[in-house]
Amino acid sequence: MPSTPITRQLGAQYHRAPVTAGPRRPAARRAPFAAARLVDAMVTALMLVAVASIFAISSGMLTNWHIHYLTNGGGFYEKLHPATYAVFLASFLLLMRNADPIGEINRTLSQSRLVLVYLFCWLCLLVQMFVLERPFTVIIDTFLLPVVLCLVIWRLSAQQKRWLIWAIHATILLNVMLGYYEYFSGHRLIPLTLGSVLVIGEWRASAFLGHPLTASGVVAAYVLALVLRPALCPPLFVRLPLITISLGSLMAFGGRTALMTVLGILGCLALVEALKLLRGKRTSLLVAIVALCLLFVAAGGIFAALDLGIFDKMLLRFSSDKGSTLARYATFSLLSYFDWHELILGPNPIRVNALQSQLGLNYGIENFWVSSIVQFGLIHTALLTLGLVCFFTEIMSRSSRAAWAIVLLILMIAASSVSFSSKNIQLAQLVILITLLLPEEPQRSRAETRPSPHSGYRPLPA
Repeated sequence: MPSTPITRQLGAQYHRAPVTAGPRRPAARRAPFAAARLVDAMVTALMLVAVASIFAISSGMLTNWHIHYLTNGGGFYEKLHPATYAVFLASFLLLMRNADPIGEINRTLSQSRLVLVYLFCWLCLLVQMFVLERPFTVIIDTFLLPVVLCLVIWRLSAQQKRWLIWAIHATILLNVMLGYYEYFSGHRLIPLTLGSVLVIGEWRASAFLGHPLTASGVVAAYVLALVLRPALCPPLFVRLPLITISLGSLMAFGGRTALMTVLGILGCLALVEALKLLRGKRTSLLVAIVALCLLFVAAGGIFAALDLGIFDKMLLRFSSDKGSTLARYATFSLLSYFDWHELILGPNPIRVNALQSQLGLNYGIENFWVSSIVQFGLIHTALLTLGLVCFFTEIMSRSSRAAWAIVLLILMIAASSVSFSSKNIQLAQLVILITLLLPEEPQRSRAETRPSPHSGYRPLPA
């Protein structure tokens, strides 16, 4: 066929087409992807800093570093925990990740509608703080940090959460080892302080968690998570020593409420398992032999520890608690000193401090609801309780059933100690353990669970 100008032009276009067509993407499309990956890396780093500081930087450590976190004086920036800065910055980066912050807020809160109720209750409490001219930083670390922490964690990928889970294991085990060191050596790494008051003569360890009761609550929740969710540490020869070492450290930290709550929950689980075996539940002979051997070894270890007097100090706490029980009785009698018009919005803090000193409650009111009534009044205590119920309902909808054990532990801690009624991050510590260590178990799809229509088919013999 003779060559013509038209055929030569078509041939030139045909040969040039593979040069221009290729898998390359425009730079304008690659840039947002690279920016998103950079934001994800920054969010992961900030959350690692937040988790490490939540379990390793206490208010006592900040006081020891001459930072006015709980003490009088200092600037506003000193009144917030380092984890609060890291979490809020990570939340800001997630909002700006797709250059649509309003849309991100809408999507986040539309998937967590009960959180809106909690935020409304917290906002009412904030308004009261401004109206009555009281320090409002108390309710930021204590009540706002946990919810922002959850909203950030729920937006992270599985790989990002895996890094945070490893950080939790590392920091809690570090505190457990330091707790044993402080208990047996008698040397405290960080001086135990309650605000600006230095506590002397306290044998209970606190490690980097700041207070013995805080350390007991965190380690107790960690033990329950290891027991109730074996997937956290699948190898039994690793998980069992972790549970034993962490459970034994509760004697060093000296938290009676946390220890008895954990032992009660573990006892109930053992009783349920024994009833299942009596009703005919099948188990392998090897598992039964190993369980009996471990039971006898544990019993022998407990009797040896009692004979050596290793935990005599903790046992004396049950017989001589240095007035702790009387302080709890005085806590409930404190409300009788106020009129109803004082209790509605909270009495005068100066009068409250004077009555606490008179009744021997210098270390705090050892009940969350009584302390909240004294600080915030009946109305805002009811609102705060409603908000916490909604908040934990949202958390439980995204968690496994094992998280109910930690919720029970939280209720016991709130009813028997100062806990969340003072400025601290204990609620954030327990919430992060539920959110990261006890997430909702992935359910298999119906297609996987539905039996095959040919599963029962057997070919007839020829």
